Amino acid sequence: MYYKFVLNNGIRVVTEKIPHMKSVSIGIWVETGSRYENIINNGTSHFIEHMLFKGTENRTAKQIAESIDNIGGQLNAFTSKECTCFYAKVLDNHLPIAIDVLSDMLLNSKFDENEIKKEKSVVIEEINMYDDSPEDIVHDLLSKTIFDGSSLSFPILGNANTIQDLNRDGIMEFYKKYYTPENTVISIAGNFEIKETKKLLEEFFGHWSIKGENPTLDALPKITQRLCSKNKDTEQLHLCLGLEGVSQGSDELYSLLVLNNVFGGSMSSRLFQRIREDRGLAYSIFSYPSSYKKTGIFTIYAGLNPNQLLNVIDLILHDINKIKGDYLSETEINRSKEQLKGNYMLGLESTSSRMTSLGKSELLLGEIYSPKEILDKIDRVTLGDIKNVTDKVFDYNKLNIAYVGKLKNKDEVDQKIKEVCFMK
Repeated sequence: MYYKFVLNNGIRVVTEKIPHMKSVSIGIWVETGSRYENIINNGTSHFIEHMLFKGTENRTAKQIAESIDNIGGQLNAFTSKECTCFYAKVLDNHLPIAIDVLSDMLLNSKFDENEIKKEKSVVIEEINMYDDSPEDIVHDLLSKTIFDGSSLSFPILGNANTIQDLNRDGIMEFYKKYYTPENTVISIAGNFEIKETKKLLEEFFGHWSIKGENPTLDALPKITQRLCSKNKDTEQLHLCLGLEGVSQGSDELYSLLVLNNVFGGSMSSRLFQRIREDRGLAYSIFSYPSSYKKTGIFTIYAGLNPNQLLNVIDLILHDINKIKGDYLSETEINRSKEQLKGNYMLGLESTSSRMTSLGKSELLLGEIYSPKEILDKIDRVTLGDIKNVTDKVFDYNKLNIAYVGKLKNKDEVDQKIKEVCFMK
């Protein structure tokens, strides 16, 4: 049973009490991420995430870590394109400690000049580590390709130059703009008492009264056909095909998820069975949708031998054409629905996943669906819905391709890719 209320200063709180659990998870969600940055301050959202762990007026960085470690809990954070989350998972009787620590981090962080200087080196090493992973690089490259001209194309971490150029004034300006009560959601799931928790939240967060700006989005990119690549000395070549997907909050997402399961979203999918199991042309191959405000993408990834690039692209396009021609059978649709429902329900067996679902839904959609409502939405997907989303997503006029690896005859291969993919 969900319970939602608003603190006196405007912070939205969404909760789910689960009495049989012995743990409780709490997340502080802020609507800020790389989508709200520009080419100069790219990486600031992620950098602020780091800085909130680096010491407050009341605790050193070590004391922040010890506060949760000493009670056997977990404390972490992440930044995405559209939100940043700070979260803790603790035993139910330790929720007051988690609320105290998270509020201290959010509201009292010092942003010390020396810590900023040190953390720049840490984040740049994180970027370097990321750059050593071609599988990660290719997904960022696809975002840069398909969302060219939009802030959605920016990497979440930023780059070495933008991080190096950050200064405390710019960081604080960004923090004060986006870290506001109206732009924040607190989500809690697990075993806790609503009345006591509400009182604690008012005590620790209620005095926060900073006024910032409502997050605004830049113009949506026009998705067309683009090919982009990065030369990297790797044994495998990493390939991504990207198409326009569906936006957050759209009921089309459930149709796309049903379609994706059959196409490339599982080990029994067409892509996995044909390209990996039947032909052994890739170790890893899968597809997945990503939804954002007012837009989305559908990604197909494969890690393969560079000599098989054109062959694998041809096989992927063959499967796309087959679905565009025949769509899915009722048997495939029903099987995919059951798979989706099973995966969804299994994912709700932890307080962390429930907290995440609550917080993200309230922050980005402004509403929360119960598990029954989600299952009903999956069940209501029809063959007609599948046809509509298939025709929308598998549009070659919006096909983008990115790959990372080493090719001997790159120009020739690129030309052949364009002939095969962009002249349909």
